[in-house]
Amino acid sequence: MLGMGGLLKQVQEMQKRLAAIQEELEALRVEGISGGGMVKAQVNGKLQLLDLTIHPSIIDPADPEVVEDLVVLAVAEAQKKAAETAKAKLQDAAGGLPIPPIPGLTA
Repeated sequence: MLGMGGLLKQVQEMQKRLAAIQEELEALRVEGISGGGMVKAQVNGKLQLLDLTIHPSIIDPADPEVVEDLVVLAVAEAQKKAAETAKAKLQDAAGGLPIPPIPGLTA
C-alpha cells in the first residue's frame, strides 16, 4: 500500500508525463488526403488545422461544392488520425488504465 508521499510522487510523475505529451501533441503533424492527393490537410495532435493544399486543377468556379467536399474529407481524415495518435499516447501515459472520453479527441 502506498503512503501519502508515494501517492504524491506518482501524481507528480503523471503530471510530468501529461505535460510532455501535450508538447508532443503540439508538435505532431498528421496529414489527411482526398481526391487522389488533390487536397491535403495537415493538423497537429490537438486537432488544429495547420495547412491546407488544393491543387489548382480541381478548382472550378462553376462547381465549388466539389472542392468544399474534398476539403472537408481531407481535414476529417487528418483529425481522425491525430485523435487516434493522441489517444494512444494518453493511454500509454496512463499505464494501461482506461482513459475517459476527452472532448475534442474523439477518434
